[in-house]
Order: sequence, then C-alpha cells, then structure tokens
Amino acid sequence: MAIITQDAKILELAEKIRHGERLSIEDGLYLYETNDLLGVAQLANEANEMKNGSNVYFIENMYINPTNVCEASCSFCGFKRKPGEDGAYTMDEAQLLEYVSKRWNDNIREFHIVGGHNNEVPFDYYLDTIRTLKKHYPTASVKAYTGAEIEFFSRLSGLSMKEVIEELVKAGLDTMPGGGAEILTERYREKMSPDKASTDQWLEAHEIAHKLGLRTHATMLYGSIESKEERLIHMDRVRRLQDETNGFMVFIPLAMQPRTASMGLTRRTSAFDDMRTIAISRLMLDNFDHIKAYWINIGVQLTQMALTFGADDIHGTLIEERISHSVGALTSSGITRKELVHLIKTANKKPIERDTFYNIIKEY
Repeated sequence: MAIITQDAKILELAEKIRHGERLSIEDGLYLYETNDLLGVAQLANEANEMKNGSNVYFIENMYINPTNVCEASCSFCGFKRKPGEDGAYTMDEAQLLEYVSKRWNDNIREFHIVGGHNNEVPFDYYLDTIRTLKKHYPTASVKAYTGAEIEFFSRLSGLSMKEVIEELVKAGLDTMPGGGAEILTERYREKMSPDKASTDQWLEAHEIAHKLGLRTHATMLYGSIESKEERLIHMDRVRRLQDETNGFMVFIPLAMQPRTASMGLTRRTSAFDDMRTIAISRLMLDNFDHIKAYWINIGVQLTQMALTFGADDIHGTLIEERISHSVGALTSSGITRKELVHLIKTANKKPIERDTFYNIIKEY
C-alpha cells in the first residue's frame, strides 16, 4: 500500500520494512522525533497487516493479586504495602477460592497472577496458589509471576532461577506475564526500582523460561524519567533475546499512571506519545507477532485508535484489575466481551477471541 507523507525518511523506512530490514535505534529515534505522526501510523499499520491482516485478539481473563505485601520500594507503585501496614493483605487458600468463585464464569480462559514480593511467606505459598487454581479450575491457563518475581523467589528460596521456574511448572504454571521489566536500563532501575531484578536478571528469567519450553510476555513501562533512547534500548534488548529464543508471544507498552486519579493531564502520558510508542513498538519489534494496546492504561477509545497504529491485541475482560487502579488509572476495572467485540468491529477490524497462546477460540 502507498504511504502518504511528505517525509522522505518515512518513505525510506517503509522500503526497509518491506524488504525485511531491521530498524536501528537511530531509526526509532527519528520516528519519535518526526512531526508526521500519521506517517508513523501508516508504517506501523502496514507492518501489522503484513503479520496479522485485520485480526484483533482478546481473551476472557481474570486478574488475581494474592498479596500486596512487598519488600520492594518502586517509586511508581501505589499497590504495595509493608507487613502490618493499613490495607496489607495476603490471601489464604479459602480467601483465594472465595475471590475467584465470586468472579468466575465458564468463558474465562486465563488467570493472570501478579502480586507483591512478600517475604513474610515461603516460596511454597506461591506454588500452592498455582496448585489450588489448577485443582479447582483446570480449564484456565495460569499466567503467573513476573521475571522480577522469579528473581525474588530465587533469593527467598535459595534455589536458582532455573530451579524456581521448574518448580512453578511442576505446580501448573503455563506462562509468565511481562511485568517487572519497567525500562531495561540500569540508570532507570537504580532510580525507579532499586530493590528489584536488574536488567540482566529480568532477561535471564525469561531466557530460562523459554529454554524450559514456556512462552512468555514482555512489557515496557514508559512515561516517567526514561529517555526516548532508553525506550528503544529496552525494545532492542527484548528483540535480541527474541532472536535467540523466539519465546515471547507479545509486547505490551504500558503507559505510566500518576500517583492518584486526581492528578491532571500534565502528569499523564499524552495521547500522541501513547499512539507513537505503540506504532514504534510494532516497527522495532519485527520478530514479535503481536503488539498489545492495554486499554486499562490508555482507555478504550485510544485503544481503538491503536488498532490503526500497529496494535493487534486489546488484552481482555480482566474482571477486576487492581494494580493500575491503585494509582491513577481512570478506566473501569473490567469490560465485557460484547464491548470488546464492538470496539474492534467499529474500527473495521476482525474480533478474534483467543486463548493464552493465541489459539483461536471464536471469530466474530
């Protein structure tokens, strides 16, 4: 398809993409700097259609946060509590099952589990969470524990990260979420998440998982102190690991949420930045099949726009999301399948309900 732009560099990059040439960090910086946002969108839309046609994927899933007690002190987090602090909780088995049973329906395909780095409980607690869900809800996949949590479990248990993941798989783990990545540069991590896994440790956790046969997810939390170059370094680092393992299913750019919902526009990422970052993610990550627009962070209408900026996945129904809503997310904490299908169809795309591994459940 013809790209309509006055920007000669965008036309040059279009030719690179059509010939299967990888974009460099310098190319990515140009795409962040050009005033022609719609030119960038056209590039990303073309790249996405080459991979996914008009398909847009979603899943019926349920978020579970078994504990909010956390040893880490990430500056962007409003979810964590210290032991004994007001609002701190750790679900036992009965509370976990009660939480799920109140929200369960037979269309749910996936449990998405992320929580605090709670060193008040043993590693067995985290294994038992998976075992309990697998026993009572065997039809749902368990997507659990970020790369940062894997590193924490290694310290907690005295096991290597490989042994940790092997034990989780024995308990019933199906895949790992992409969280804990934030921005994969040490400058960023020292300032924003000094108590969590390093860049190399996060990448190593996913590399180990891939080599053990798990397919996993990758995220990027943008919109705070990182430079545009650091965002692109982050993309390049997950791209390099993907070259080695082909273990990532999807990349998810996550817009940083302000500390409270009452904070104004100046404390939020702009719509332009959100759309541009999704588009650049699609263009840089040539070896990823899927790019996700996370409606919890950017809202449903921008998520719909993202479907022409390179995104082909709009996540899922969620039922009840807590982590982004513990800070300044303005969206609802869940959405219906009917609404997701409407969102996709009115963008002139084809809704595909999927399972965790992008197998098609139903076409609409």
